[in-house]
Amino acid sequence: MTEVETQPQFGAVLKDAFKPVNAWVTLGISWLEEIQQFYRERSLIEREYATKLAALCKKYSDRKAKKSSVISVGETPSLTPGSLECASLTTWSTQLTAVESYAAARDQFGLELVAKVAEPLRQIALRYDELRRSHVDYFVKLEKERDSSYSDLKKAKGKYDGVCQDVENRRKKMESSFEYGKAKAQAAYQQQLLEMNNTKNTYLIGINVTNKLKGKYYQEYVPELLDSLQDLNETRVAKLNTIWSLTAQLETSALAAGTEQMTHLSKEILRNNPQFDSLMFLQHNVTEWQEPADMIFEPSPVWHDDDAIATDEPAKIFLGNFLSKSKEQMKEWKMEADKQRREVEGARRVREKIRLGEDDRDEVDLVKVTFTLQEKLNEVDRKRVTAEVEISTIVTVVGDLSLGAKNHNFRSQTFTIPTNCDLCGERIWGLSAKGFDCRDCGYTCHSKCQMKVPADCPGEQTKEEKKKLKVERQEVANVTPVYDHTSPNGATELPTLSRRDTMSSLSSGYAAIAHRSVAMTSSKQPGPENAVELPAPSSLPPKAAPAKRNRILAPPPTQYSSPPPINDSSSALGSSLKQNESKGKMLYSYQASGQGEITLDEGQDVIITDPDDGSGWMHVRAGTRDGLVPASYVEPAPTPSPAPSPTLGLSDRPGSTYSSSSISLPGSVSSKRVGPAVAPKRGAKKLQYVEALYDYEARSDAEWSMAEGDRFVLTSRDGGDGWVEVEKGGQIKSVPANYIQEV
Repeated sequence: MTEVETQPQFGAVLKDAFKPVNAWVTLGISWLEEIQQFYRERSLIEREYATKLAALCKKYSDRKAKKSSVISVGETPSLTPGSLECASLTTWSTQLTAVESYAAARDQFGLELVAKVAEPLRQIALRYDELRRSHVDYFVKLEKERDSSYSDLKKAKGKYDGVCQDVENRRKKMESSFEYGKAKAQAAYQQQLLEMNNTKNTYLIGINVTNKLKGKYYQEYVPELLDSLQDLNETRVAKLNTIWSLTAQLETSALAAGTEQMTHLSKEILRNNPQFDSLMFLQHNVTEWQEPADMIFEPSPVWHDDDAIATDEPAKIFLGNFLSKSKEQMKEWKMEADKQRREVEGARRVREKIRLGEDDRDEVDLVKVTFTLQEKLNEVDRKRVTAEVEISTIVTVVGDLSLGAKNHNFRSQTFTIPTNCDLCGERIWGLSAKGFDCRDCGYTCHSKCQMKVPADCPGEQTKEEKKKLKVERQEVANVTPVYDHTSPNGATELPTLSRRDTMSSLSSGYAAIAHRSVAMTSSKQPGPENAVELPAPSSLPPKAAPAKRNRILAPPPTQYSSPPPINDSSSALGSSLKQNESKGKMLYSYQASGQGEITLDEGQDVIITDPDDGSGWMHVRAGTRDGLVPASYVEPAPTPSPAPSPTLGLSDRPGSTYSSSSISLPGSVSSKRVGPAVAPKRGAKKLQYVEALYDYEARSDAEWSMAEGDRFVLTSRDGGDGWVEVEKGGQIKSVPANYIQEV
């Protein structure tokens, strides 16, 4: 057999070329059908020839019997010869007998062509095609797994974008909240920041996992599948060579006269090396191929961040739990992968013995078993690689956080009595397994909080110790999170937050100016006039925190944080005044009764954006809401007096002339006054138009689809959820606030 100088490797050279290789192997298998049809037709010819040859022999045997005596002894012998024949007749009889034997051999050869050549060819064609289809099914499965990992990454990206949007919404809500709800809004905003960091970390881990799995797909799984298809085709050619050799041997036995030709045919068949076909196909199908680029981190358009994994304390807790979980899975999948790999290697060794003739088992069945084992090995190996990448990603950034960690022995739990989460302090709701509790120390938490719980389990505790720990944990969970920033003089202060250059901050309905300064420092620094400084925690109400520990929540990224609103509502109104706007106060409560109106309480501060033009109505803004109210219900603020001289004492400062009404005084016990009659509206509301900045496709019937440059009538500004209501064609629907601008 001719040796091949270069061993072709489909997986190493063709890479992602399953479809052309599969089509080529399919053609080779379908060709077996033509070969077996040839031998069936050859069998019919041979048997027909044998039948005619046997009939010919019988005819001349009958004729010989009638003339045997005459030919042997003559027509008038003196001595009857009896059954004796002459030598010539005996020779002729031997020749006819030989021809009859030859006819029988040809008939037997025709039967063997069907039984030993055509039928086996049909069977192996079916079996090889079934094996080829299993390759196709596995390739489809690999593609689905690859696309699934891409889809999971896309979902993680979408979830990250959604969490970033939630952070932005919390920030806006915090800015628009009043004094009584400011602490709660700020806590929610900080909590959402932590959730965003965890989601981002999950997204970054998912990127690494997807890149690793992509590499396994293109560098290992698909090349192995291509090598298997190459092996399948070469096995088919080798099997075809075996059948052709058998056919040649049958032909040699049936045709004594054709021994030389059949010997030559046998030699020619042996020269057909299965790798010759593969090598020619390989030489004519090499193309330039480049592996797809690795996945990279894509910042959210709402929250501009980098690709660094968050490493603050809450994030480290999450990563530590993530690392412990991945390590447990890593051990399990590694053991299973080693087991599956040993089984695959064992099956391959058996196949080598079959090829060497040391084992008489069916090679096709063994190939099918090996292929099934390889598929299971790849499935387990994918899980092992996932856990390995997760571990390496976390350890590279923050080190091995699992060392010395005392993980809680959590179990899924359905709480039948009211139970609060020991991490966030909120109630655990749900009818089926909505939380976890530690078997050792009794720590309870939501399912969503499990990965955020610090690995500080004190070990197995008694019932009384568990109750004591429960009380301490609930006290810690109910403490408002604070920042641990210390000023030079020893006082703890909250950082100054500001924001700029984000889409929401430029188009938000309650952004005072288009560009805000970027600053986040723990000490006081000079900044623009609109920079807002939070009061020190010493001015906040005292809180009873246990001596055990406090949860410290990390601030958001320094370059993209905006300042929370200040306490003084009047100062907040004044800082957002535009040209031709003035302050005012509600003399009476007003309940909106028509489109474009706004409901306000008695004594509430407002900003007059459009004064009364004679219709008896004016357009005002209160916080993030705006609309029409009767002009008689609003008391405009007087023009502020010049600033007092530095030498003017406190006792000489003139009294406030803003309002003498008792309704604006805190603690007033006067009864609620009823406002005067309201004049009918006569076009007091001015139409405000907005223009689409970008294209947008509606996701429900309650939204408008927009193309860049489309105009709408603004009916309701952003209420803090990132959406505004606009009118077009008499219909009012919602559009994203950061996709439009006022014109």
